[in-house]
Amino acid sequence: MANFPFQRLQADLSALINKTPAGQRLPSEPELAKQLGVSRATLREAMRSFETQGLIRRRQGSGTFVVGKVQALDSGLEVLESLDTIAKRMGLAMSVSDLAIESLMADDDLAAALKVSIGSKLTRVRRVIRADERPVAYLVDILPEEVLHSRDLPSDFHGSVLDFLLTRGDSLTSSRANVSAIGASADVAKPLEIQRGDVLLHFHAQLFDAEGKIVDYSLSYFIPGYFHFHIVRRVGNG
Repeated sequence: MANFPFQRLQADLSALINKTPAGQRLPSEPELAKQLGVSRATLREAMRSFETQGLIRRRQGSGTFVVGKVQALDSGLEVLESLDTIAKRMGLAMSVSDLAIESLMADDDLAAALKVSIGSKLTRVRRVIRADERPVAYLVDILPEEVLHSRDLPSDFHGSVLDFLLTRGDSLTSSRANVSAIGASADVAKPLEIQRGDVLLHFHAQLFDAEGKIVDYSLSYFIPGYFHFHIVRRVGNG
């Protein structure tokens, strides 16, 4: 019974969101909290679940907006594929924005992740993936400059470093990824147009070539409501 007031709050929010046209802004947090008879902290907690479903989007300095539900990208994790490949298979239109390609030197953390010397030259590719013009993922790839130089990418680069390497003929064999749920940091929240601390699915992965060398260290941040990731596992025999 202790959770009943919170469940009722979520039901009230759900009704409000459902009757608000897509693209329209909800009342401000102070106004909505007063209207529903709860604290702003409790209101934010209740609204977070609707945001992770992709039903609302909070924008810093602008307010909270209702968004039309888009079809989620559905993919198994057994085979590494780019978001572009998954979207094309599902018939979904995706686009890239905020593309930044830059050179940097390996610090302690990047040197350890890529198994290179500190100070080695690297190339970093950052971009936002959009569905129906909405940011849904923020991707960062970091590669040794000998694998990918900033001048190697074509002017019509569509966002997938993996697809570029495969098309170029690089011999890629496997990837090791760690998956977690995190709160968005300020530098990730800004390009995704969400609030700092909002929940994201986070993958950080290493991509290996045929010789076992790490050719790419990637950081991927996904807004949960727009992605369904799953894995098929074999049942062990003890």
